[in-house]
Amino acid sequence: MEGLELGSQVLTFVPKERRGGSFSFDVGTAGSISLVLQALLPAAAFAPSPVELTVRGGTDVKWAPPIDYMKHVFAPIMAKMGYSVSIEVVRRGHYPRGGGIVKVRANPVSTLSPLRLEKRGAITRIRGISHCVRLPSHVAKRQAYAAYRLLKEEGFGGDLHIDVESYPPNKDPHLGPGSGIVLWAETDRGCVLGADALGERGKPAEQVGEEAAGKLLKELRGKATVDIHMADMLIPYMAIADGESVIRTRELTLHAFTNIKITEMITGVKFEVQGTLGAPAIIRVKGISFTG
Repeated sequence: MEGLELGSQVLTFVPKERRGGSFSFDVGTAGSISLVLQALLPAAAFAPSPVELTVRGGTDVKWAPPIDYMKHVFAPIMAKMGYSVSIEVVRRGHYPRGGGIVKVRANPVSTLSPLRLEKRGAITRIRGISHCVRLPSHVAKRQAYAAYRLLKEEGFGGDLHIDVESYPPNKDPHLGPGSGIVLWAETDRGCVLGADALGERGKPAEQVGEEAAGKLLKELRGKATVDIHMADMLIPYMAIADGESVIRTRELTLHAFTNIKITEMITGVKFEVQGTLGAPAIIRVKGISFTG
């Protein structure tokens, strides 16, 4: 490592080798566990043996995917590319205390299969998890009911179920307090689109549930095959897959655009983007068939 100092404009990092086995990481704060996984999982995909991770930090925090999103949206889409990632939430962690614990097992691949999600298809079911820790159980229930009610009013009340996760005050193992909800919709063409909302002090539980449902409705009203957050997370995997991948997003975000440019610089691929920033887009790329 060179250039790792305050004010540096050039950073050189030369990794040695990928290894399988068990690893533990402690963020030390309520910093997002999901963002740690975003950095680790691409490398773990090509390790010589399975990788087991224990990560401590925040599971449900601002400006990052909740861990339930990683488990129920990200992991199933990775499975479509042949990459098996299992996620176990041992303990949740919220801002500011953190203390979350997540165990992950990544089974490496020789190559990643391309991801072709060109048409969304019909919604077959909607699922969700509404949780609260170190709070009255009715908080999680109210979040779930508010989301359920709004989705049903908008015509998505068919196969719709939201699990509620709460703990008795004397048996709650979390540092807390905190709450949140993650929703995801599955289609008959193998698409999974997610949305979420986080509870905050002074924010009614009903508002949290409606916020998550509103975000999901935005995804479902368009022709997107992945939600706006998954679109940017998939870019590196699409670039190294063995063949052409294509996804549709209801909005080309600055995150996705930036990730495309950086990934092009690193891998040498060229993405084809039909659409502009802030508008619906089709993202296509022929991967480099990376084998590790």
